[in-house]
Amino acid sequence: MRKTECLAMILAGGQGSRLGALTKKIAKPAVPFGGKYRIIDFPLSNCANSGIDKVGVLTQYRPLELHNYLASGSAWDLDQKDGGIFILPPYAREKGADWYQGTADAIYQNLNFIDLADPEYVLILSGDHIYTMDYSWMLEAHKMNKAEATIGVIEVPWEEAPRFGIMNTDKTGRIEEFEEKPAKPKSNLASMGIYVFNKNFLKKYLEEDAKDETSSHDFGKNIIPKMLKDKARLYSYAFEGYWKDVGTIESLWQANMDLLQDQPPFDLKGEKKIYSSNESMPPHYIGPDAKVKNSMISEGSMVLGEVENSVIFPGVRIGKGVKVTNSVIMPSTVIRDGAVVDYAILAQNCEVAAGAKVTGQLGAITVVAEGETVEAEASGKQAG
Repeated sequence: MRKTECLAMILAGGQGSRLGALTKKIAKPAVPFGGKYRIIDFPLSNCANSGIDKVGVLTQYRPLELHNYLASGSAWDLDQKDGGIFILPPYAREKGADWYQGTADAIYQNLNFIDLADPEYVLILSGDHIYTMDYSWMLEAHKMNKAEATIGVIEVPWEEAPRFGIMNTDKTGRIEEFEEKPAKPKSNLASMGIYVFNKNFLKKYLEEDAKDETSSHDFGKNIIPKMLKDKARLYSYAFEGYWKDVGTIESLWQANMDLLQDQPPFDLKGEKKIYSSNESMPPHYIGPDAKVKNSMISEGSMVLGEVENSVIFPGVRIGKGVKVTNSVIMPSTVIRDGAVVDYAILAQNCEVAAGAKVTGQLGAITVVAEGETVEAEASGKQAG
């Protein structure tokens, strides 16, 4: 394997339990987003746009659909002879097959792969965030600071700070304190789950952590605090663009709705292209009596009813007399004549029977799981 300056490792094995019914059959990074994408398209596209051509994708929970989707990596121009996407599931060790025990353990289990690539730097990414970022600027800041580790950070609303790893820095950006999900945060500077490490520095701490039976083997809970305790050179890298953790039903719904604003905070058609791996489909069809307002209608879909303030994915069928509002309808779902869908997320391959109602409300989005059918007498599924 050709030596590379920076190797990316994407943590894509999460179950996504807070997404409830949406991740019963697929891993969180494989969840559809924004009309034609999957969540994992964003870190993969960021890597491609940053000139990082060697990417390890660490999978675990329900990996089959994700593996099929990633295929050769050609959709992201990551199918090069000396680079590419490398799928890294947990493997059987001497003491038996284990799932990854935490984010740090996932990287530790793949140290052989990292050694084979022999990078100077390791970029560790979460596979479940929506954003565009040029990692080469972060890597350059890491070098200029002579840092041993650099963490991507973003200011979050104070009320959301307890959900994140929170840090304090000095005027130069050097990290002085770090606390994972504090009950009473001292700042609102949150970790984005993006790390640059010097390879040998990272390896040392992972090997030490693996021997600690009291550790939960997590970067935020164990690795970063230990590095700070040892007075290592840890720096922050501030990010000011759009970044969304779509780990809950409400945040996933809101991120899709953000795309429908007159001036969306996140532009899918921006300068840095987001790549995806999708089959070619014919243009969408809007019937002569259909009404579409402030919505995203994807290719291969057919609309005969009314759609407002909604994101419609490829292959969706919306019948006559249907009203779809404030909703996210994922691929190949069928909504039959006269049905009503409001404040809902319908996973892929669902069916809403003629005359059925699937309704929620702001703050309590209704979810229908993949492949399920909602009959006329039912009112949908509760948010997971």
